[in-house]
Amino acid sequence: MRVGLAPFRLLPVDWTVRLFARAWRIIGPRSRRHARALSNLQLAFPEMTTAERDGIALAMWENMGRVVAETMLLDRILKQPERMEIVDKEALTSRMGQPGPQIGVTLHMGNWELAAWGCAACGGKPAGVYRPLVNPYVDRMLRKQREPLYSGGLFTKGGAYDKGPAGQRTARRMTDFVRQGGDLAFVIDQVDRRGLAIPFFGGEARFTPVPAMIARHVGARIWMARCLRIGKGTRFRIELKELEVRRTKNREDDIRDITCAIFSQFESWIREAPEQWLWFNTRWVHESATPNEKGADAASPAAP
Repeated sequence: MRVGLAPFRLLPVDWTVRLFARAWRIIGPRSRRHARALSNLQLAFPEMTTAERDGIALAMWENMGRVVAETMLLDRILKQPERMEIVDKEALTSRMGQPGPQIGVTLHMGNWELAAWGCAACGGKPAGVYRPLVNPYVDRMLRKQREPLYSGGLFTKGGAYDKGPAGQRTARRMTDFVRQGGDLAFVIDQVDRRGLAIPFFGGEARFTPVPAMIARHVGARIWMARCLRIGKGTRFRIELKELEVRRTKNREDDIRDITCAIFSQFESWIREAPEQWLWFNTRWVHESATPNEKGADAASPAAP
């Protein structure tokens, strides 16, 4: 993999990103995930024509190609901060600099890898939560690329969601980290078959309540973030919005309300730029689905 990527690292960043975008526009529609993307688009936008949904899917594959290239070039991109702008940075820096634990949640939009950069640029020290890849050598290489974005370190996502002592220990480590004032970041828009069923694009989908649970338990603030691509190049606009964390006597209702509020904002952002969201990576889980189908997305690899 290193040998294959070496020639692309010799090219200017924008050239490599354009090449990968064109390649993924050809490869993506030929993959089995393309049908899932179109199915999800039909569920979310039944009022659109087939041609409109096809156009969104093709643009999505282009964006995916750009993200793949940018992930391999993160070290070079981070040395060019002029490529990223933060909406209302001065006010955010003041608010995020206030003492207390914080949790960041984002979605697979634009280049989600860089959402943590917005937190760090505003004075935060984020730690990431990620699911490791099956291949340990590739995982080690990608982890090294991502580490500069997460000055607070990286937690392995798999253990946090699995049942048993190992998962419980990881969950406690994350909770303790936030309680001690750490900034913990999650990408949470993959379907979780053990998650909460909440409204999403006119239907229901199951998403993890873990960020809401930790935030309510330790009194953390929640920041919702998106890293939106500007045009078709490697330039981004990062937006962060603070979510008021409700705490009443009813823990379950509070966690559900917080999770619903997060995904309501996510849906609004997706509707603004549907071509920048990964439609193949998240789906609605129906009761008629087989156990393997229900768990497919929850078990698939995900970036921090």
